[in-house]
Parts: sequence; structure tokens; C-alpha cells
Amino acid sequence: MARQKGIVKLDGTIGDITFYKSKDGYLAREKGGVPAARIANDPAFQRTRENGSEFGRAGKAGKLLRNAIRGLLQNASDPRMVSRLTKEMVRVLQEDAVNPRGLRNVIDGEAELLAGFDFNINGKLGTTIYAPFTPVIDRAAGTLSINIPAFVPLNMIAAPGGTTHFKIVSAGAEIDFENEVFVSANSETAVLPWDANPTAVIDLVNAVTANSAHPLFLTLGIEFYQQVNAQMYPLRNGSFNALSLVAISGV
Repeated sequence: MARQKGIVKLDGTIGDITFYKSKDGYLAREKGGVPAARIANDPAFQRTRENGSEFGRAGKAGKLLRNAIRGLLQNASDPRMVSRLTKEMVRVLQEDAVNPRGLRNVIDGEAELLAGFDFNINGKLGTTIYAPFTPVIDRAAGTLSINIPAFVPLNMIAAPGGTTHFKIVSAGAEIDFENEVFVSANSETAVLPWDANPTAVIDLVNAVTANSAHPLFLTLGIEFYQQVNAQMYPLRNGSFNALSLVAISGV
């Protein structure tokens, strides 16, 4: 792989060189590779087919999780979040000790490995909210909740410059990876001032299906605002908002 330099940037194939644009800029690489038909049928590429099948399954699982919490992700994610999540889903899938290689899936893997995943690498929850909180997943009741005792925002929230207010958000999701469906619920506080006055106790409760047999995911996040002439504006388009998976209950 080579990086294109100069004023004129190329996109396409000239001879044996393919020019293209990626997130890393304009690049060039030599045309080539193994024909798709050979990869699909040649016994020598059995491992490649298995890896490809599992990678695709991990990608679908990641997309389903993203869709379940899409309302919060729109305000807290980074450009590489999708690839980072897919990578973690592959780890989950690889812990499947039931099915053979190539057929492993997230359901029989270890979904708990996703705990602590930050959807916005530019705003990590652990370096943003220092107030203690308790995540609780009650599978029998079908509730995924967050309890945060009263705290002083100036002391316990590391806010980016320009912040005047913030909001604590949460989402709970019940995901059926096999049938590719989900049940989700969101909750949030009011927009609160980032100052030296203690907050009230915060309880955020997200309700899904009681006694569900599917994996449950609980997220916690924070969104920052700047008040200008009595109007609240998302700070820097949410680039520093945090959102993380704080508790997971597998099957």
C-alpha cells in the first residue's frame, strides 16, 4: 500500500495499480489477489472461508447492537466505532465452545467481554464521569437500571471547555441475535447545570421483556451542552460525549 502525494489525486485503476480514497487519505496498491471462485471452492482456503463467515456474523451482531441503541449513538460515536465493535464481536464469537470453527456465533460466545466498550474513543466514560454509579440488570423483571448517588458536577464530571450543562443518558437492550430483532428502551435526566451544586439522586430505568432468554445490554453515557441566550446547544456536535456498555447479562 502506498500513499498518493501531489495536487492531483487519482481514483480508479491504471494498469496494475489501483488508486482509491480511504479514511487514511488517498492510497494506491497493486492490482491482484486470489479469484473469488477459488476462495469459495478450493480446500486450501477452508480457513479463509471459516474466518470470513465468522467475521460476517460478528459484523451483523455489531450492527444489531448499534441499531438497538441508535438513539444514543447518534450523539456519541467516533469514525472507527463500527470496526472497533466488530473486532470485539469477533472476540465474543471466538469464545463459543459449542459450535465448530466457521459456525461459531455470538449467542454461544461470551457477550460479557463487551463490558466496558466505549462507543466514542474521544470521550471515554471512565475518564469523564467520576461519580460512583451502580448498574443493575434484573432479568426476571426485565429492567436495566442505573443508580447514581447525589454528586457535585464540577468535582465529578470532567467536562470539555465551553460546557455549561450536561445530561446523563442510558439505554437498555434485549437482543435476539438469531432472529435479528431487539427490544430497547432509553432514559435520561433533564439537562443539568455543570456547577458546584449537588445533583439529586439519579435513577434511570429501562424496561424490556420480563424473563427474557436473550442477552441484555445496559449502556450509560453523558452529553454536554453550552447555553447561549437561554438556548441549549450540543457542545462541539457531541464530539466529546461518552457512551459505554456498563453491564451485560448473557444467555
